[in-house]
Amino acid sequence: MKYKAEIDVMPLDALLDPQGKAVTNSMKNVGLPEIEGVRIGRHIRLFVEAGSADEASAKVDQACKKILSNQIMESYSFVIDPA
Repeated sequence: MKYKAEIDVMPLDALLDPQGKAVTNSMKNVGLPEIEGVRIGRHIRLFVEAGSADEASAKVDQACKKILSNQIMESYSFVIDPA
């Protein structure tokens, strides 16, 4: 069966996020000073062939750990749905 994974990769809260800081500072310039604490990450969608949702989840978790995220600087979360 084919499953769709929606993955979010974000910088760890303890680390600086220069892109997020730049966007936060720009919010004041466009008249939105009430928006703060912007953090910028990545969204990844992929499809995986697996026998069950648990097997698909294990494969996606392995992909996240091995190639899609840098676990020293980033965290990730994902949702698996039938495709």
